[in-house]
Amino acid sequence: MAEYLKYLVGWPGPSGFGSRTTAEEVTADLDLTSHTVLITGATSGLGLETARVLAKRGAHVIIPGRKLQSSKKARDFILKEHADARVSVGELDLSSLASIRKFVDDLKSQNYNLNTLINNAGVTNAKYICTKDGLQLDFATNHVGHFLLTNLLLDNIIATAKKYGIEGRIVIVSSNAHFLTKALDLKTVNDENSFQWFMSYGKSKLANILHAKELARRLKEKSVNVTANALHPGGVRTNILRDLNATFATVLLFMVSWAFKTVPQGAATTCYLAAHPTVAGVSGKYFCDCNEYECSSYANDMKLAADLWAYSEGITSSYMD
Repeated sequence: MAEYLKYLVGWPGPSGFGSRTTAEEVTADLDLTSHTVLITGATSGLGLETARVLAKRGAHVIIPGRKLQSSKKARDFILKEHADARVSVGELDLSSLASIRKFVDDLKSQNYNLNTLINNAGVTNAKYICTKDGLQLDFATNHVGHFLLTNLLLDNIIATAKKYGIEGRIVIVSSNAHFLTKALDLKTVNDENSFQWFMSYGKSKLANILHAKELARRLKEKSVNVTANALHPGGVRTNILRDLNATFATVLLFMVSWAFKTVPQGAATTCYLAAHPTVAGVSGKYFCDCNEYECSSYANDMKLAADLWAYSEGITSSYMD
């Protein structure tokens, strides 16, 4: 009960920040002019707020979207507030492995140095939808797409960190680890007969935490100046429920609205992990409300994390370098 009271009133944790801290407050006084940050899912909601704030602090922000027009609209929104902001756009469908490969090839052709990757995009669907790659849509978008994107960009992030002496950071937006109460069964994760809306979404979010932990372990083995962490942004009223039944989504939002953060508050932990000096060198951890939190036993299962990595490699191998 004490933890919920702290959440509701925004009581700060060890970092000095809490659930009611905003992204602008977290990044106050930071100069990010030497940073280039790529943010998925930044055409609306938490991703757009993250992009806006990091651009305001001087970062060069790259915003890919499923539709190029959506990326351009997000760019124009940021430029309207900050005319001198550096914002680049691109077209990227995270549910398509071919689209991810094309996006990365196009990005590399522009010779960008990349300091930070924020895997923020997420979807959830009430119905089973199979992608062209034969994957369940939530798992394909929320985990597999980000897994491939991260691996394809990793050499760039490592090289940029070495070249400029600035720590590279990979930030993966997940969900509430304590609600992820079922193990990730890799044999059925893409099986239509095993599809259950909320559990399928939850498993894709569990995969996000496992991805961050295994990635952090591998980065440590390489002795590179790059970290990887996962986070839960908190309950925020965004458009992630757009693909659910409208009546159901409205009722669900009403039932839990008392616990909602604002979008600026929801983007705070992402910005904290992406830019704040306090978390320099911190890797393989899970954060909420800008403070480190404990995960569920499933999210701490490093055997499962290694199995998920191998499984994901098998799916994406034909699109790797």
